[in-house]
Amino acid sequence: MQHAPGRTGSGVGARLRSYAADAIGILQTRLELLATEVAEEKLRLGTFLGYAAAAFFFLGFGTVLLALLFTVLLWDSHRLLALGIFTTLFLAIGIIAALIAARVSRQGSRLFAASISELEQDRDMIRPDNELQDR
Repeated sequence: MQHAPGRTGSGVGARLRSYAADAIGILQTRLELLATEVAEEKLRLGTFLGYAAAAFFFLGFGTVLLALLFTVLLWDSHRLLALGIFTTLFLAIGIIAALIAARVSRQGSRLFAASISELEQDRDMIRPDNELQDR
């Protein structure tokens, strides 16, 4: 009896190709997730830098106006009210921007958190014997 050439080998080869395709698909998904996380981190950093720049600008401008307020303190009547209002406005905006920037910076980076979680799930799915060891 003669075996058909490659019949058994083609089944194993097809199975190996299928496993390789699945592995490449998983890798592609993980790389796409990493790219998304990098984009989110860039957005978070840009937001932080924007609020930090606004805080520095408005606090600096408010300080200059505060200095002008004290300079004009000895001058006529209504100029003080206008300078006081503008000084308060710019200082309030600067403080609000600084508080928002501080809150954003305290949130910390979540870069690669979702990828790490997905890789842990992949690892747990590949090694089901971990459940037996945990019991």
